[in-house]
Amino acid sequence: MISGISRRKRRKLKSEINVVPYIDVMLVLLIIFMVTAPLLTLSFEVDLPTSHAKALEGKQDPVIVSVLADGQLSLKLPDAKNPERIDASTLQAQLGAMAAQDKGLRVIVAADRAVAYEKVVAAMDVIKAAKIEKVGLATDAR
Repeated sequence: MISGISRRKRRKLKSEINVVPYIDVMLVLLIIFMVTAPLLTLSFEVDLPTSHAKALEGKQDPVIVSVLADGQLSLKLPDAKNPERIDASTLQAQLGAMAAQDKGLRVIVAADRAVAYEKVVAAMDVIKAAKIEKVGLATDAR
């Protein structure tokens, strides 16, 4: 009887790993990450004041509207040496009168880095209300 037990064939152990469940889990995780990754980037920092843009070329110097750090507006005309502080309604009236005389009038908006973006957009809204078509942003060259 002992000889009958020893003659049984023992099953050999498999030394392979079944990777199919791991592939399924990996594909599910990939889909989860693809869906959630765009949701994680809700805000980011922007550093706008520098640019590689070319300087303006033209015969006429532009009108410069500056947004100061405290939110005040100033206007520098091409023939003036220093900008003058101005409120939004007066700025709109002056730019509107200038645009009525010259349809090709160019206006540049300049703002300090510390100025809130909302104030720059408000200045651009005033310029748009004055019917100015050519508006640019001033930046420092790199």
